[in-house]
Amino acid sequence: MEIWKDFFVAITGASAALTGLIFVGISISLQRILEIKTLPGRAGLALGLLMMVLIVSTLCLVPQVSISIIGIEILCCGIAMWSIALRIDTSILSQTKPEYKRLYIQNLIYTQLATLPYIVAGIWMIVAGAPGIYWLIPAFLFSFMKSVLDAWVLLIEIHR
Repeated sequence: MEIWKDFFVAITGASAALTGLIFVGISISLQRILEIKTLPGRAGLALGLLMMVLIVSTLCLVPQVSISIIGIEILCCGIAMWSIALRIDTSILSQTKPEYKRLYIQNLIYTQLATLPYIVAGIWMIVAGAPGIYWLIPAFLFSFMKSVLDAWVLLIEIHR
């Protein structure tokens, strides 16, 4: 894990900064977000995915922990985030107007792309060790992309 330290430090810092920015942005637009029934869940997902990146990258920085233990932690976090995200997404999808369902199905797919690699990484790290870490790269990238997309909707699109 030592060779990955700089990567995880950078990811931890980036996720913490983005989480703070989105939190402030949401608080600025809170009144408008609360007026649209599907947006509070989307705000929660944006923050949740960034917190997932922050938590997982922090777990990977803990010294002298075996890869299999980190894999178990990542797997547990991944399953928890995936189930919460799926519940929020299906709830939002059921409340979405028919003309927007196709767009929100795409959004649900993006959420799956952001959450499922954590589960794969955790399993792979438990079974095969260090190569499972490489699954964290798409997990982090898709989490960042999905969170920024949600932040764009929450902070820009709702004011159009």
